[in-house]
Amino acid sequence: MPLPFAPLLPIALRLGAVATTTWALARIMQDRAHPGRTDQRAEDALDDLDEGLTLHRPADRAEDRQTNATARLRRVIRLRGQVWELDAGLLARVRLRQRPE
Repeated sequence: MPLPFAPLLPIALRLGAVATTTWALARIMQDRAHPGRTDQRAEDALDDLDEGLTLHRPADRAEDRQTNATARLRRVIRLRGQVWELDAGLLARVRLRQRPE
């Protein structure tokens, strides 16, 4: 006995239209997105970080109470015969200044 495809046709057309619209919108958003930039100085600073977490206040920035934080985590993960290297780095600066009103 042949299957009746006629009742499924409207559903298939709707799903196809939604998929095509989603794909087109994703392409448009990707084309308009800012490509970003890589600052080599920041890359070098992240590569020079020691592993672990640090938090300190530089002596030369005592007047504005600047606090610097760094963190770096380097691990090798083996999972199901694949080897992944995780290298995560973070630089942060927080300055608290009192301003006259």
